[in-house]
Amino acid sequence: MGRKVYLDNAATTFVSGEVLQEMLPCFNAIYGNSNSLHSFGRDASAIVDRARDRIAHAINAEKSNEIYFTSGGTEADNWAIKGIAHAYKSKGKHIITSSIEHHAVLDACKQLESEGFEVTYLPVDKFGLVNLADVIHAIREDTILISIMAVNNEVGTIQNIKAIAKTAHDYNIIFHTDAVQAIGAFKIDVQDMEIDAMSMSAHKIYGPKGVGALYLKNGVMIENLLNGGNQERGKRGGTVNVPAVAGFGKAVEIACRDISINQQKLKAIRDYFIKSINEKIEYVQINGHPHQKIAGTVNMSFEMAEGESLLMLLDLDGIAVSTASACMSNALEPSHVLRAMGLSDELAQSAIRFSFGKNLSKSDIDYVVEMLAKNVSRLRSISALTKAGRK
Repeated sequence: MGRKVYLDNAATTFVSGEVLQEMLPCFNAIYGNSNSLHSFGRDASAIVDRARDRIAHAINAEKSNEIYFTSGGTEADNWAIKGIAHAYKSKGKHIITSSIEHHAVLDACKQLESEGFEVTYLPVDKFGLVNLADVIHAIREDTILISIMAVNNEVGTIQNIKAIAKTAHDYNIIFHTDAVQAIGAFKIDVQDMEIDAMSMSAHKIYGPKGVGALYLKNGVMIENLLNGGNQERGKRGGTVNVPAVAGFGKAVEIACRDISINQQKLKAIRDYFIKSINEKIEYVQINGHPHQKIAGTVNMSFEMAEGESLLMLLDLDGIAVSTASACMSNALEPSHVLRAMGLSDELAQSAIRFSFGKNLSKSDIDYVVEMLAKNVSRLRSISALTKAGRK
């Protein structure tokens, strides 16, 4: 087996040792149903309560009962968008979101449109930023919800969430943010940032897959997600996944505890990666905001080199990257995010997302850049031959 380097941490991360140790007892030692009244159930319930407290503390929620566990970020997004829309439809049926949201938000909005809701999809600038003036211009008397992601999953651009949330509240509108890529990247304070609802996921921060949460500020109405049980204060029926919830709580605690040192390391890796690329490969464009971005994600277009082909060649060299986002990686259409930012189809289809993990070394980056230079050169030689053959 040759060298392997994983640069797809925005898609998912490994489960850290500390998180795994937190989860293991929940599989066999503390295996009760957390809704059972006996001691086995109470032991499991205590673990769930601790995880809820950890997450509430990490995001500065006023109370831990504002945290509702879900199966992940996609479920949290769907529940927030559709649940809040249905709960407030007597007030209005207009929703505002951006054109670069995760498909969990966009497709939920599309479903609402089929039910008679109206949705405004805000444009972004060339860096992927939503303009606050566009938000204000889109607000109507019947607007009930604004949903803008905190960090874009493809290019890493950080939105001006606090300003947008404050604007929403100036007009008495509920504000939701998809913060799946933001947790652990920078400090999130839901009270200071005036966030009413926020989606989170464990597997982006060295936690287990299949668990996430929706923060819902007390007083904000939402339609029940699943009926058939009194779990999650009666709003989401179903037996609680205690091991995953325990791991999620620990992962959030660690991510917020180590946020400074992790971000310093990721920034050093990113800067070294970009510098090395610029030294060894020509005709490369970095997509996203030059400064207002998270440290762990770099999106680059390699002109005259098709992204899917580059991904597969890198995979043969043991390097994992992604084109567009992993959730849509089997789609041949250019990224809706890069298109919204004004990239041509050619540049969008030559884009690769590199997302770094905390266990990467300088030698890993050197190897990746070396293989990138080799494979980009190979694809461009083929591309040049093709173009010459067409003349």
